[in-house]
Amino acid sequence: MKVPGFISLWTLTSLLCGQLGNTAEHEDVVKHAIKLHRGKGAVITQRKQWVMENEEKLFQVHTFEIFQKELNESENSVFQAIHGLQRALQGDYKDVVNMKESSRQRLEALREAAIKEEMEYVELLAAEKHQVEALKNMQHQNKSLSMLDEILEDVRKAADRLEEEIEEHAFDDNKSVRGVNFEAVLRVEEDEANSKRNASKREVEDDLGLSMLIDSQNNQYILTKPRDSTIPRADHHFIKDIVTIGMLSLPCGWLCTMIGLPTMFGYIICGVLLGPSGLNSIKSIVQVETLGEFGVFFTLFLVGLEFSPERLRKVWKISLQGPCYMTVLMIAFGLLWGHLLQIRPTQSVFISTCLSLSSTPLVSRFLAGTVRGDKEGDIDYSSVLLGMLVMQDVQLGLFIAVMPTLIQAGVSTHSSIFKEILRILILIGQILFSLAAVFLICLVIKTYLIGPYYRKLHAESKGNKEILILGISAFIFLMLTITELLDVSMELGCFLAGALISSQGHMVTEEIMACIEPIRDFLAIIFFASIGLHVFPTFVIYELTVLLFLTLSVVIMKFVLAVLVLSLILPKTSQYIKWIVSAGLAQVSEFSFVLGSRARRAGIISREVYLLILSVTTLSLLLAPALWRAAIMKCVPRPERRSST
Repeated sequence: MKVPGFISLWTLTSLLCGQLGNTAEHEDVVKHAIKLHRGKGAVITQRKQWVMENEEKLFQVHTFEIFQKELNESENSVFQAIHGLQRALQGDYKDVVNMKESSRQRLEALREAAIKEEMEYVELLAAEKHQVEALKNMQHQNKSLSMLDEILEDVRKAADRLEEEIEEHAFDDNKSVRGVNFEAVLRVEEDEANSKRNASKREVEDDLGLSMLIDSQNNQYILTKPRDSTIPRADHHFIKDIVTIGMLSLPCGWLCTMIGLPTMFGYIICGVLLGPSGLNSIKSIVQVETLGEFGVFFTLFLVGLEFSPERLRKVWKISLQGPCYMTVLMIAFGLLWGHLLQIRPTQSVFISTCLSLSSTPLVSRFLAGTVRGDKEGDIDYSSVLLGMLVMQDVQLGLFIAVMPTLIQAGVSTHSSIFKEILRILILIGQILFSLAAVFLICLVIKTYLIGPYYRKLHAESKGNKEILILGISAFIFLMLTITELLDVSMELGCFLAGALISSQGHMVTEEIMACIEPIRDFLAIIFFASIGLHVFPTFVIYELTVLLFLTLSVVIMKFVLAVLVLSLILPKTSQYIKWIVSAGLAQVSEFSFVLGSRARRAGIISREVYLLILSVTTLSLLLAPALWRAAIMKCVPRPERRSST
């Protein structure tokens, strides 16, 4: 019954194609129309003359061409739908895999059809806009142009050339790239009150502002680069998020100070209140976390600024051996418990490595303002603690590099286990080579560059601290980039930048610290608030008993392992500091959030394990101040105890 309809539709389309194909002047008209619609026309005077002669004909032909495309696409869609219906009728309704494949094919066809329809719609908008401009030109064609009109016409031509030069055809350039998929998204306007206003469709379509896009997986996207780069734009969602965090951090930090807790827990509480588990008012979560990473960078820079190379040379053996022994022991215990609980080895190794890391920003806050008075022949506990934490940051970079191999090991067979071990050994060799290269670069910078560089900055920044702050920030980012290019953690580069500058003397350290500390404090607030965005109190309350048991087990295990390792590698005269150092290491690093999210996306761990890692990490960070204070009260004399707490 439907076949004659198809034949008539095909006949109509063929007649239209033939009519257009036999008319040569129509082809020229269409080509010129498309050229004009894309803004690549000839000179203004030629365009005016051509518009006066062929404007109506141009618009009709171009509209007719788009109508022809619409017929072709409609016919193609009908045939695809019939084919899909036949395939579905011939298949087994119990075969979920077959139905899933059919649904996927229909979805791909609809996506491609939507993209083509969008392009045709854009062409129609361009044609309509060109027609309006042509009508305006025809109305003023008999009027003589004044000097101002001629100037504006020249400016208009320059603006057209500018837009053509800076415009990036990102959509057309990337739609055929391998790995690019078409997906359906929802566009949510920035101002929800727009629907209540009498705004025309043209105003909404021309508004290339910060509309939010939401895909079928509930991921939310915002504009990163507009089509028209000549107009400045601001991400108002991000601005509101930062303002809200800054305003709420004050009462939260103040409250924690009044009850005797570190202020950073107030900032974490601020993130909890504003995050998905609270008011859910933070819209740009990724952007807030990205800005918070700069808080980690500047925090580690100031840690390195207080950690001179002389102190590093004094404890380098302990800093190198301690974290390595602790990580190996944690992995061994993890594999043992994984074997007893029948957990996959790759999952056991990942969880153990995550839990073996400790929080450098947290411990650096504990050590802020600590008196550096070592006894003769003794080792300062802060030097040992910071050295071990820096080594853990190096291990973090190594683990991130090994993670792809760990993912493949989870799905590989026993026949390729030797190849995987060989790949891991090669990666370890590459990391060791990168560390050696970083050491040589630091040696060259310390010997030849850092002294003249700082003296030049100091001379240029007299009466203008901007140059000094920019110069130091540029040096931090340079070291960060070097370590990132060498596949070592960026955090290590920030720490080394501070250590290199501290080699210039105490006066230099004090001057730079006075300039950088306010920046660090503000960015650290954003960082700790971003941690709170991933804390889910309802989940903690539901599983409080299990989470407390797991958290206490992890904290006690890390404390015992640290005491055991330090008892073996510390000199006899410095054995008393093992309690303080172990207390500082007995928590889980906030980088477990990053590692856990990557492992969950890769399928190494499940959603339940991921939530357990997040909750255990959060609770361990909350318990860290109490354990630290207990160790300080026991092992540190009173004058130094006040400054440490």
